[in-house]
Amino acid sequence: MTSIDTAGQTWALTGSAGVIGTSVRPGLAARVGMLRLLDTKAVELHAANEEYREVDLRDQAQVEAALAGVQGVVHLGGIADEADFYDLVEVNVVGTFHVFEAARRCGVARVVYASSNRATGFYETTAMLTTELPPRADGFYGVSKVAAEALGRLYADKFGIEVASLRIGSFEPAPRNERQLSTWLSPDDCLAAVLAAMTTSPLSYAAFYAVSANTRRWWSLDEGRVLGFEPRDDAETHAASIRGREPADAEPVLRQRQGGAYTSPEYSLARQRST
Repeated sequence: MTSIDTAGQTWALTGSAGVIGTSVRPGLAARVGMLRLLDTKAVELHAANEEYREVDLRDQAQVEAALAGVQGVVHLGGIADEADFYDLVEVNVVGTFHVFEAARRCGVARVVYASSNRATGFYETTAMLTTELPPRADGFYGVSKVAAEALGRLYADKFGIEVASLRIGSFEPAPRNERQLSTWLSPDDCLAAVLAAMTTSPLSYAAFYAVSANTRRWWSLDEGRVLGFEPRDDAETHAASIRGREPADAEPVLRQRQGGAYTSPEYSLARQRST
């Protein structure tokens, strides 16, 4: 594997006003010629090589106009947790289709897609997962990520766009509960994962778990290491600080699944408009 020099390239960042988008922005801006920030919310520009465009992912024409002239996209935009199924489809699935289709029409070479560990949350906590295993989503949000991963694979296979899907762990400054001792993704490791997906060459389609090097992790790092992602942080260094906290998924039956509380029927049903 070699590394692409992105210093002269223009990249777009969807979801730039979000938690992860805000975190990775400085590191991305330092590595590209121009960083085009896309969101429905206005963002304050912090670097001379940043520009902002208001974009609603549900609008194909807006997305296509925003991706004209860019070499790559980091697609973080979307609904970031369980929600009404129809909203998730409209934003996370159709909106992601708009990104891939705009990339095809505009000749964008690479799309880095922010998927989620929630695509496999129904696996047992005793399992060590690779991205080769079948999806087992822990809710409708996870289903939306599985569908969008499939879109990415299709656009790589059928249209030749280079696609990397990152199954993002629990992005936090520090782990907050027992589950996150396994799933934590630190801000530094998150940036490292995105940069590896942006710059590794050659690339057709790749998927990997974006997770820190946690002693208790449930997901293999092998696929990410192939692309040059080598996480440095370990949630175990924070274990003493969360000892004694009531875990969010305290019920024994929920703690048997990697998704924990996200796997409960109530977590999904309570967010549906039709129930």
